[in-house]
Amino acid sequence: MARKRRKLNKEMEAQIAAAQKKVEFISAMIRDITEEDIQNEYAEAFAQVHLAAKHLEELYKLEGFTEESEGTLALYNGLLASFEEEYEL
Repeated sequence: MARKRRKLNKEMEAQIAAAQKKVEFISAMIRDITEEDIQNEYAEAFAQVHLAAKHLEELYKLEGFTEESEGTLALYNGLLASFEEEYEL
């Protein structure tokens, strides 16, 4: 049986690319923190955001533009906003 083509969305692709860059940037900022205790605290808090961005990227590559990928993007945005509100870099 033929596999169904995945639906693509340019806007979501741009948001995923921006999310990847943001995650890389924040991760680099966290690695630049000199105090190990604070660095670990920030890294632990940011781990959920990082995982959500990775999951979004993989999900979009496999399935394309779906309700689940839209939900994952919303989850990522919420987690990022919460992290940025709680932690100051």
